[in-house]
Amino acid sequence: MTAVTGARDALTDVAGLLVGHHHVLDPDAAIGSGAATGCTVVRIPGGAVAAVDVRGGGPGTRETDLLDPANTVTRVDALLLTGGSAYGLAAADGVMRLLEENGEGIPMDPADPSRVVPIVPGAVIFDLPVGDWRIRPTAEFGYLAARDATADVARGSVGAGVGARAGSIKGGVGTASVVLGDGPAAGITVSALVVANPVGSVFDPRTGLPWGVGTDGPARFGLRPPTPERLAEANALPVKGTVLNTTIGVVATDAALGTTACRRLAITAHDGLARAIRPAHSPLDGDTLFAVATGAVPISDTALPAAFPPELLVLDALCTAAAVCVERAVVDAVLSASTVAGIPAYRDLFPA
Repeated sequence: MTAVTGARDALTDVAGLLVGHHHVLDPDAAIGSGAATGCTVVRIPGGAVAAVDVRGGGPGTRETDLLDPANTVTRVDALLLTGGSAYGLAAADGVMRLLEENGEGIPMDPADPSRVVPIVPGAVIFDLPVGDWRIRPTAEFGYLAARDATADVARGSVGAGVGARAGSIKGGVGTASVVLGDGPAAGITVSALVVANPVGSVFDPRTGLPWGVGTDGPARFGLRPPTPERLAEANALPVKGTVLNTTIGVVATDAALGTTACRRLAITAHDGLARAIRPAHSPLDGDTLFAVATGAVPISDTALPAAFPPELLVLDALCTAAAVCVERAVVDAVLSASTVAGIPAYRDLFPA
């Protein structure tokens, strides 16, 4: 597979997707005090086919049953990624309110276009110990994040990434994209956005380099191994020590996929988490990845036996690209994060 990085190297390189963040962050936030939480909304005006794959043992989710390919509704209007554990799912109410005001959702009354039901699945990370336990995203957070969604994606310690911790260091929001350059999927874009908050490690204790640079190599990210002194300091950090954690995210493509193919895209995208986080999908994580397909690029039939779906070879290339994008997005989250509540950021531990 040959591919080039998308123009923004972001989820929104799939045209039609918008990303918005809203968070509260006190300068003196600490573990147990101050405000340090938020949410991130992927808004999809006009809707898109969607699916989900939940791999972690402790998920916190909303409307994921709806995304089963066997069920009736096939499109979503937005996706919510949020802090606040199960409390943070309240932010979806605000996303729905904003979408309803804009007439976005399933039209339920031909005589009254204002009668819509927006479809907003969501997933949470557990960030309650960072900052004050009682400060978590509300419906107003979701409303503001959806209102402010644009094609320009802020990354790092923003939105749902404000309270995120990646093992012993600061986590955050990361994103990446590729445009496929050859084969049956040539010209199709695949992208990802991840909120990295795993219990597992995101860097190799032997080298100090993120696990997720394994596919592309550290030079792509401008990284080099740290000094032995810096490495010893990072390895001496205490383990995370929380029972609940979770990495969540979205993979997207502009290909015309149905719900079953979209589900396969979400499943394979989890390979990117496994490359970038050790361990991933643990009983202490609720790792959840959504997949969306806008359908802007039709898929041509391929010369395959009738027993196979015609999009099979295209889907195979998209799945490979989705795992790469998720892997890169985790690295981007770690490299873009800034220190919050005394949780050290990778760039502070290993300055360039």
